[in-house]
Amino acid sequence: MPTDCLISDKGFLYGDITYKINGILIEVHKELGAYAREKQFGDLVEKKFKERNVIYQREVRIGDSGNIADFIIEGIIVLELKTQPFLIKEHYDQVKRYLIQTNLKLGILVNFRSQRVQIKRVLNPNNF
Repeated sequence: MPTDCLISDKGFLYGDITYKINGILIEVHKELGAYAREKQFGDLVEKKFKERNVIYQREVRIGDSGNIADFIIEGIIVLELKTQPFLIKEHYDQVKRYLIQTNLKLGILVNFRSQRVQIKRVLNPNNF
């Protein structure tokens, strides 16, 4: 469990760490633009996490399902990166599956393939 509380003073689940993550994601998008590959975004996100001492695991195999989450942050948040023209229901469903399989409460789905980075919070439907 991270040092910040479950519900932050911002009123969000894991608000303090998600605020930090969102800042990193916005910074990465500003540096690479909208048309880099997903691997390039992931590599730069990882570099920024290291610089800011964010505890993470990258490309985490989830059980024996064959699913691989891009990042698990501080053992509490699934971060899934996309470089698609737009997010669709299947992307949200993917994050929900990861949350259910890991029993984590919060996922962040980010799409870098737009003029402004799209960051979406996804809650585990089994926990709320």
